[in-house]
Amino acid sequence: MRRRRRDLSPEERDLWNSVARQADPLHRRPARHEEEAPAPKAPPAETSRPDNAQMPPPAQAFQVGQKAQAARPHDLLDPLPSRLKAAPVRMDAKAHGRLKKGKLRPEGRIDLHGMTLADAHPALAGFILTSQAQGRRLVLVITGKGRPKEGDAPMPVRHGQLRHEVPHWLNLPPLAQAVLQITPAHFRHGGEGAYYVYLRRLR
Repeated sequence: MRRRRRDLSPEERDLWNSVARQADPLHRRPARHEEEAPAPKAPPAETSRPDNAQMPPPAQAFQVGQKAQAARPHDLLDPLPSRLKAAPVRMDAKAHGRLKKGKLRPEGRIDLHGMTLADAHPALAGFILTSQAQGRRLVLVITGKGRPKEGDAPMPVRHGQLRHEVPHWLNLPPLAQAVLQITPAHFRHGGEGAYYVYLRRLR
């Protein structure tokens, strides 16, 4: 037979409540805290352009080498006769003055005009060394002025290759030891199409 449940009297209920308040629970339930949602990020501030600000000017079109061509359309350096005239004087100053005025007579001459560079170089070397061995002091080397190149080129092009190469050859071995001075010839001896070459004496 099932036993009937008895209700607590008011005195028993008061006693149970006082005991329950003083007892510690075996398992405490953690307090629930609402997860804080992250604060929304502020939108980035828009950078405003001042009313008086100006846009940068557009880049101008240009071509490679246009300034060099405008300054010297035919050559990258000063004209070769100007550079030779500005070279230091190594020969007798009085004789050099007469040489520039065309008052000294060349003792020998060679005409390279019309030759290729491959033919002109050994011909010049043989002439200079032979002239020095014969005791000559002043010789004339004719190169011609050269013709300007026709047509446009991406880089400046020199004309008159012999006129530009001969002074370089004369300043390199084996001719450098024989040459004392190189000067553009006077107009009566060919002007800018020829050179006076003053030779050293053999010791």
